Amino acid sequence: MPFSPPPTPPALIQTIPDKSDRPSKIATVKILTQERSGSDREFTIPISPETTENELKPTIEPENSNLPTTTVTPLDTFSVVEVVADRQEYDDRNQIITASGNVVMRFNNAILITDRLQINLKDRLAVAQGKVTLTRGQQILRGERFEYYFALDRGTVYNANGEVYQPTISQDISENLPKKTSNDPLSTQLLNERLSLNQPLQKVTTAEGINFTVGSERVFNPVDDKSEQNAGGNINRLRFEAERLDFDENIWSATNFSLTNDPFSPPELEIKADSVQFRKISAFEDELNTDNSRVVVDNSTNLPLLLGSYTLDSRARSPLLFKIGYDGEDRGGLFIEKSFDLITNDKFNWTIAPQYFIQRAIFDENPIDASVFGLKTDLDYNIATRTNLEGKLSITSFDTDEITDKMRAQVVLNQKLGDLDNSHNLSLEYKYRERIFNGSLRFQDLQSSFGLVLTSPKITLGDTGIDLSYQASIHNINASTDRTDLLVGNEDDIINLTRYQAAINLSKEFLLWTGDSLPPTAEEGLRYTSTPVLPYLQLYTGITGVTSFYSNGDRQDSLRGTIGIEGQFGHSADDTFDYTGFNLSYSQSIRTDESPFKFDRFVDEQTISAGIVQQIYGPIRIGFQTAYNLNNGEEITTDYYLEYSRRTFNVIVRYNPILELGSIGFRISDFNWVGSPEPFEGSDIQPVIQGVQ
Repeated sequence: MPFSPPPTPPALIQTIPDKSDRPSKIATVKILTQERSGSDREFTIPISPETTENELKPTIEPENSNLPTTTVTPLDTFSVVEVVADRQEYDDRNQIITASGNVVMRFNNAILITDRLQINLKDRLAVAQGKVTLTRGQQILRGERFEYYFALDRGTVYNANGEVYQPTISQDISENLPKKTSNDPLSTQLLNERLSLNQPLQKVTTAEGINFTVGSERVFNPVDDKSEQNAGGNINRLRFEAERLDFDENIWSATNFSLTNDPFSPPELEIKADSVQFRKISAFEDELNTDNSRVVVDNSTNLPLLLGSYTLDSRARSPLLFKIGYDGEDRGGLFIEKSFDLITNDKFNWTIAPQYFIQRAIFDENPIDASVFGLKTDLDYNIATRTNLEGKLSITSFDTDEITDKMRAQVVLNQKLGDLDNSHNLSLEYKYRERIFNGSLRFQDLQSSFGLVLTSPKITLGDTGIDLSYQASIHNINASTDRTDLLVGNEDDIINLTRYQAAINLSKEFLLWTGDSLPPTAEEGLRYTSTPVLPYLQLYTGITGVTSFYSNGDRQDSLRGTIGIEGQFGHSADDTFDYTGFNLSYSQSIRTDESPFKFDRFVDEQTISAGIVQQIYGPIRIGFQTAYNLNNGEEITTDYYLEYSRRTFNVIVRYNPILELGSIGFRISDFNWVGSPEPFEGSDIQPVIQGVQ
């Protein structure tokens, strides 16, 4: 159903950009007509090279036609149009077919349903009136009047509304050791997001959404689990309205346009614009241009959008003019950055983001000193279906005396092996000054490393429900040590060794109890969440073994067992205390000798991890996730967050005093949405868990 009354078509309307250089895809249109209780007829429309739209003078006058002069060059193909109706007439003099009563027209992989349809054979024009519905794949257009030019595959819908579905683009998610059973304290997700993804399957599922974060973001994902899926950059299913909508193969343009991701009316969130133009750039990229666009919340609050042009693709993009972040370790606190696309196409994407360190400029340095400027750049090159090259560079000072100590870089060449749907991944990688977080040992710098990593997919062992995954690697490493016997003749604490490492994980989950979810309506199951909450309680277990051998003869072997419980109660439908999520896990390890390096030394042998998220009132939730070393009572990390959760969007404020990172995240949810925002992307922090990166 439309989400506001359809407006009256304007007298002056926007034109579709001229595409006179585009040839027609068809040489002949064959029209097959049939009355449901009568005979059928066949008509042929030749598409002449000399025919232009200026020469077309249709007997059926299109309203306010704005189609440009276009020379039509035929190809050696033909198109078939089928028309079925209760009644049909043919005016031989004017060459007009008139169909009425439950009219169905099939053409170009589309189906049009209307009350009345006229086709002007001479002018290659079809006009439908009444209740008109056009379906092409999963895209649906409705309106009061529909005009379509066969020769151009171009049309116009008046008082339009409908649904648009953009297919999700599959993403390559590396399969590492399961994160949950490794008791990783540095989850990139909020607890309620993890619980939502881990809850048992139900009929209402979710797909992708648009999300962006204002702040320092974590990009680590050392081990894989179903709760750690990445979100893409697309909203897949939308509703729209427009006074007039013009379309052809690659361009859609509209006036007085409204767009929402909310299936209910009135919508919680919608975007409005005086005019919009949507243009496909490539197979994975679209461009959206708007005039006087704004966000409307709860049909009352208007927030202007500062940008009028957006590029939409499968890669996450920020719709902000700039990002505001906080990174106390590398960037001295508060900073801003602005991203630019240098090269972007189907295979290659290269972005650059200049940064300015505000807090360092105000309190520590001159505001124009070279040390208050930084740079971050990323490239992604899809060499082939199985081969991908990734590169990252971060510079946090342009002072020539310290630039080498303020630079971090990595280059990774990935090769998929075996079945593409469940492949192993072989990585050849070089990393310079990698930023490592090693539990209670805090931050460590790995000066440089070069080597190979083989990572398995998740393998389910028969019908046991046990998941197996493994990883093997060999690296030549330069990193710091506190072993004096290895520092003989060294002027600093950096040593060079080759490390051989293998890890294996077995995990199994036990569903203890499930409740019932509420119906997916605006007042019940989808009142404060994009997915109906299914109450459940689950036990999870896992065991991880790691062996590391170093070229000086040292080795570090460990075996860790983890047991944990997680669950959620309530439905997030009532105004107060109607949702509680929690997790609690304990890990016990045994270890042989320790690593000669500090960055991968396994010291947190006995740990406990716990988290809780609680609805306070309406859409407001608070929560935290923490981890402790029980041997020495030391806090490993704690993440605090405040969330404003609505059906169509979320606002999340997070702060981690241990990592000295903070962020403000905003997500627009899509129904059929799956995944979660990466709330701390871009901080260059890589965790080590049980000595494994």
